[in-house]
Amino acid sequence: MRPLRRNWLHALHLLRGVIRASELWLAVIAAAVGTLSGLATVAISAAAHGLQMVFYGLAADERLSTIPALTPGRLPFLPLGGLILGLVTWAWMRRNPHPVVDPVEANALRGGRMSARDSLFVGLQSLISNGFGASVGLEAAYAQLGGAIAAVTGGALNLRRSDLRTFVGAGAGAGIAAAFGAPLTGAFYAFEIIIGSYTAANIAPVVAAALAGALVSRLLRSDTLVFHTQVADTLSASHYLLFALLGLVCAVAGVGVMRMVALMESAVARLPGPKWLRPALGGVILAALAWFVPETLSAGHGAMHFDFAAELGMTTLATLILAKTAASVVALGFGFRGGLFFASLYLGSLLGRLCVVALYTVGVNVGIDPLAGALVGMGALAVSIIGGPFTMSFLVLETTGDFGLAAATLTASIVASLVVRETFGYSFSTWRLHLRGETIRSAHDVGWMRNLTAGRMMRTGAATVPLATSLPAFRERFPLGSTRRVVAVDADGLYAGIIPVAAVYASAADSAALGRFATLRDVSLTPQMSIKEIMGAFDASEGDELAVLDGEGRPLGVLSEAFATRRYAEELETARRDLTGGA
Repeated sequence: MRPLRRNWLHALHLLRGVIRASELWLAVIAAAVGTLSGLATVAISAAAHGLQMVFYGLAADERLSTIPALTPGRLPFLPLGGLILGLVTWAWMRRNPHPVVDPVEANALRGGRMSARDSLFVGLQSLISNGFGASVGLEAAYAQLGGAIAAVTGGALNLRRSDLRTFVGAGAGAGIAAAFGAPLTGAFYAFEIIIGSYTAANIAPVVAAALAGALVSRLLRSDTLVFHTQVADTLSASHYLLFALLGLVCAVAGVGVMRMVALMESAVARLPGPKWLRPALGGVILAALAWFVPETLSAGHGAMHFDFAAELGMTTLATLILAKTAASVVALGFGFRGGLFFASLYLGSLLGRLCVVALYTVGVNVGIDPLAGALVGMGALAVSIIGGPFTMSFLVLETTGDFGLAAATLTASIVASLVVRETFGYSFSTWRLHLRGETIRSAHDVGWMRNLTAGRMMRTGAATVPLATSLPAFRERFPLGSTRRVVAVDADGLYAGIIPVAAVYASAADSAALGRFATLRDVSLTPQMSIKEIMGAFDASEGDELAVLDGEGRPLGVLSEAFATRRYAEELETARRDLTGGA
């Protein structure tokens, strides 16, 4: 047994060395990760649909959001699912009170590190939520599980920070590629949303994983989630201007949806009673909505398929938009687990069609097929909420095969993205992190900056001297040239300023108090301060060395501006090399 273990560890060590030195091997391992992510996506999708078949009496080829009506006997399943979810979450949080790290946070702040156990729990929560019919999608679970598979694999292979971040993006992108049967969509989901950059260094692993994930779903004949259709319109320059205006409308709607989710969560948090009961209360509201508008059930895949082929009037479109928005906001606000990815696609398709139909209704012949408006709106609203203009444009391209329509989607998506970034500044995932107190606005790697804290960079063991020390005693203890500055402390050992040694020697008086030479009495650092805060403190104080104090005001060490600047420059250069592939 021991020789076998020793041989395995030796082989793993050799494999690590080969992979770290070869981009080809990185792509090969990424393809394997993509395969596993695709299998996870297919499995959780089949499991959720299986639960819906049991609870709602669906046939294998039916979608929950296409049922004509919700019978009274099916109404209790949504509250029951909420109760089960609440109890499961309560039991989990008792043992694991920390928030779960998603792929965006992992890549932005943690160098790609994710917990497999936490991610499996997210998958379970999403399965319960979607399987019982709550108005949430499984796409967040697909990305979470794919990212976790990649993070665990990369950790076992001891990948570099930049390679591990790429792997997490590749795994998450492969999950999305498998869900939609769209490799380009999955690849750009990884680039734009999970990794935060597109470079020559990460293209091969990400594309290999996305292709593998999409291929797995096709080989297993998994039902991909987008209706494949074609639009016959020939778009002119004026149409692109109208689509840009549609992008503006979608930006306003997207920001509104994100803020409504936050307001709902805040209102629900103030409700009396145990937290585990809240999803059940939300289930009651969702059941009431589904009783009147069955299209609000689940993520809305079947409803979008049906609506693409149907002739819908303004009243019907407006009703569906309001009902689906309310259902998604209630589901997320009351604690059901899932994402807004597919809900934003469905709502965008309804909103885009509504805008085109409204123009025709008032007598404005814009020459745009309502289906084209639906597809462009689908991409634009998804960009407003999720982000990723190229991701959604490729989704439309892979859906329709129409390059003109994909270009129109890109136009609307860029307008939507710019408006949201200027007026709101967050996607849905980063907005949720903002509500938790984080400040990140994308998955771009800023975690290395979090490591540059005063506590990590300070020089410990700095010389200290009591303020009561006489000048002769000070000169005897600190000869000229032995050190430049000494930290002064009062009788209680608390920080009292920094004494420049040269200034003490320049004074002819021996009876003067040492305190008269103390500088920077009111300026100090704390161990938790980031590099941004540190450099701000140096600029404001115009000092070149500051003391780092504990919570009670006792000195822990000192940090010089020169050293902090050098460490920042070193880490910035490392980040630049990662971004450019080592160039």
